[in-house]
Amino acid sequence: MAKKGSKNDITKLTFEQSIENLREIVEHIERGEVPLQESIEQYEQGMELIKHCRTILAGAEKKIEKIAAEQQQENEEPAEEEIEEDFDDEDEEGLF
Repeated sequence: MAKKGSKNDITKLTFEQSIENLREIVEHIERGEVPLQESIEQYEQGMELIKHCRTILAGAEKKIEKIAAEQQQENEEPAEEEIEEDFDDEDEEGLF
């Protein structure tokens, strides 16, 4: 069964820990062996875990986009230099 915790506790969980807690909550609620009020509390905790997971995923997506953009920029810079060198070579050949 997932541990009850405050929002601060949830924010300290890793993505994997949050997913595991969500699985436990779903299993517990689906069994239908808990009182309604406890099911509602677990549902609320599950929603907080989902929000936390989405925040983690959004942060990971931003990091990946940043890394990809940096990599793309690094790959494009040498190409621009090579093009400039090619133009310089052509200009010199055409003068004489």
